[in-house]
Amino acid sequence: MSSGGKSTRATHPGGVIVLDKPEGPTSTACLNRIKSRFKLKKIGHAGTLDPMARGVLVVLLGPATKLAPYITEGRKTYRGVIRLGVSTDTYDMQGTVLEEKDCSGISHKALEQEIASWETLSEQTIPAVSAAKHQGKPFHALVRAGQKVPCKTKEINIYQARVLNIEPPLVEFRMTCSAGTYVRSLAHSLGMRVGCGAALAELVRETSHPFSLDQAVALETLMEARDLDQYLLSIPKAMSHWEHLRLDSEQETLVRNGRPIEAKNPPQTSDEQHARALLLSMDGSPLALAQVNTMDGRLVWSIIRGLWT
Repeated sequence: MSSGGKSTRATHPGGVIVLDKPEGPTSTACLNRIKSRFKLKKIGHAGTLDPMARGVLVVLLGPATKLAPYITEGRKTYRGVIRLGVSTDTYDMQGTVLEEKDCSGISHKALEQEIASWETLSEQTIPAVSAAKHQGKPFHALVRAGQKVPCKTKEINIYQARVLNIEPPLVEFRMTCSAGTYVRSLAHSLGMRVGCGAALAELVRETSHPFSLDQAVALETLMEARDLDQYLLSIPKAMSHWEHLRLDSEQETLVRNGRPIEAKNPPQTSDEQHARALLLSMDGSPLALAQVNTMDGRLVWSIIRGLWT
């Protein structure tokens, strides 16, 4: 069926689609196409990708939009290409070129060491052209209005970073990082450190834990689908990396009223983390996300997000 055809459904149950976002459109533009094509009432995503980037974009439908804060927190793996010898206002090759320099004297060893050093970073400067906000307005909107953008930093973790290939002026790399890391800022700072400038030329998000590119569907393939069934992950499947607990009718009533329930043999976690779980009704329907807390000297599952409709 062509993308101009009508969907067989006006609504669809909640769930998650792992989309292979194409290079070019914004993440929001991709969602708008899906929403219009399948006549969806509620849609969102977990973890924005810049227009120039492609790869894993986790799309949330219906009640699954409530999962966004808990899906975006996972680690991300990217494969990218940095272009040496050029600086732009957006830190990527879609921006306006500000300066060009010769990069022929930069050694391969220096580049490998600089990219490996990303693993020591604990914070980074947020790029001026970004969706980060100041006094309720996105940075990119302030830039377009000719207003000054504040210099802000954010905490990050780079778990692994290494060079894959160097063919000057291009440097291919792969990295695994915490959510919200600005990869183009890393490219820009690398260019400053080696002295010739640099900008991000390509970026592919290969994983957004627990989802990977090999399970993603291309946007145009999705647009041609008759319905979403074959691409839709149920909330329990999408949250397979969390503990699942099926409740009895009494516990379900308590949860629906926002009350805590006793936590018997909760999963083991580190001292800094609370055990978390997806609570299910007797028929397997998702009820809530919960975490273990101590109440009156006993362990209980406390509701952190209700999922029932």
